[in-house]
Amino acid sequence: MATWRVDPDHSVTAFSVRHMMIAYVHGQFNKLSGSIEYDSNNPASLSMDLAIEASGIFTGIAKRDEHLKSSDFLDVEKVPSITFKSVSSEKIGFSIFRISGDLSIHGVTRTVSLEAALQGPVESPFGETSIGITGSAGVDREDFGMTWNQPMEGGIFVGKDVMITVNIEADLSDD
Repeated sequence: MATWRVDPDHSVTAFSVRHMMIAYVHGQFNKLSGSIEYDSNNPASLSMDLAIEASGIFTGIAKRDEHLKSSDFLDVEKVPSITFKSVSSEKIGFSIFRISGDLSIHGVTRTVSLEAALQGPVESPFGETSIGITGSAGVDREDFGMTWNQPMEGGIFVGKDVMITVNIEADLSDD
């Protein structure tokens, strides 16, 4: 079993959510760490343990970022991290996996499944051996206690459904 460390310089978690029922707002978390365990001879061995620094949220609008950091949403003062810890995985295609695990946001933990593509391993020109994982899952933010909203004629200001995407580059650990 090999251990791969998330490369924080080449990894990001992104999200999108409907705004005013007409368009999607996109954002990302730029501070991601963790590890991946994987044995290519045993595809079901794939596991992930990720931590995202919630205060690293970036949407491009400082006022919106501050609101998302507040107790209305992420409450970064009380809950500084978003975590994902896998509990099972299965290979469902050539390089496609379904990874189920516990996602904790805003102090609430729910089981979610990511559909993820695993690429590599490859060796870089600088001698590191790396793998890549890109996966996504949809969640209802209200399931995680983030219920802030404003009613509008015919709907709500911020959608409940959030699409989360992880793009991870991880390097083979020497441990």
